[in-house]
Amino acid sequence: MVATLRVVLDQVAAPTEPDLATASRELALALAVGAPAGCEVEGIIPGVPAARVDELAGELPGLARLHKVALARRELSAALQLGVATGIGAGMIHSPTLFAPLVKHDRVHDNDQTVVTLWDFRAWEAPDELSRTAAGWQRAMLKRAVKHADALVVPTHSMAASLEDLAPRLGDRVRVIAGAAPSGFAVPSDEVGRRRILDVPEGFVLLSGGSAASDGLSLAFSAVVRSGLDLPVLVIDAPEGEEPALAELASAAGLPERNLHVRGPLDSADRAAVFGAAVALVAPSVLSAFPWRVVEALALGVPVIAAQSPVHRETIVDGGLLVEADASALGSALADALGSTASADRLAVLAGDRGRVFSWRAAADRVWSLHADL
Repeated sequence: MVATLRVVLDQVAAPTEPDLATASRELALALAVGAPAGCEVEGIIPGVPAARVDELAGELPGLARLHKVALARRELSAALQLGVATGIGAGMIHSPTLFAPLVKHDRVHDNDQTVVTLWDFRAWEAPDELSRTAAGWQRAMLKRAVKHADALVVPTHSMAASLEDLAPRLGDRVRVIAGAAPSGFAVPSDEVGRRRILDVPEGFVLLSGGSAASDGLSLAFSAVVRSGLDLPVLVIDAPEGEEPALAELASAAGLPERNLHVRGPLDSADRAAVFGAAVALVAPSVLSAFPWRVVEALALGVPVIAAQSPVHRETIVDGGLLVEADASALGSALADALGSTASADRLAVLAGDRGRVFSWRAAADRVWSLHADL
């Protein structure tokens, strides 16, 4: 008898958040590669055109099949929030997000399991930065998880501890499984050409995010100015249309207009090319959220200067510089990090060593173990 792990791949089929789409795809592929004997992986996707189903089948080698429900992603999202019939069915279900049928089921007699994942607490720590619909959906789905999930996965132990305040009734159902950089994430051989197409400079300080206060870019701009280093600053992952707002934040911090470069979300190859020319990544956010760009910087051996936070302490450990979330402290750390070739090289080695801790194959093995324990 074959045991089937059914993985929800709504973000892969109809992505709304690039990092979650990447995480969902990477985890599904790693689960298929690492499937124990007698086990297989099935993908669950919302209603999409038949041609898209064929594309997904090619993008997800190793999956036994794709189960397409009738509802499109928006309608399916609403149905899940209400706990009504969706066509997903039961079985051993794992979702890399909160997007899952969180309804009453019988794990003991029918072997039905539902495990969901929560990567960030923005809906609770900074709800005004999300639409009311998005924040409300996440809060509602966490409440449903408290009632019906067999386990809820978060990426760090510090977030697991914080979850006790948000959802104390979860108890020992919380599990910690970290994410990773995309498999094969490396600076591409055509990095220079990619950067030329993106029209980005060489030798810049890299930042990620938008104008939302929790992203901390105002703090990061001030830190670069306080460092005394006359370096270009490249912001990636900026939401569409936020260039003027970021320019205002940079100007208010005293960063020369000529030094600011803003780009939106990039695919993994372009991001890796960008990391290849970065002299350092500054991570100013203290939000409880898995720091995707920090992990990618560590994977490529890029020096990391980060604001002290429980998530950063746990993720970076000794792989970078951790200082108070203060412009002066971050600026001094950046100046020290880039003050000499020896200092920068040392931080690069430390970052690379720490980066090897994270992998999707290790995450998949822990997911298989989690479902086996249930």
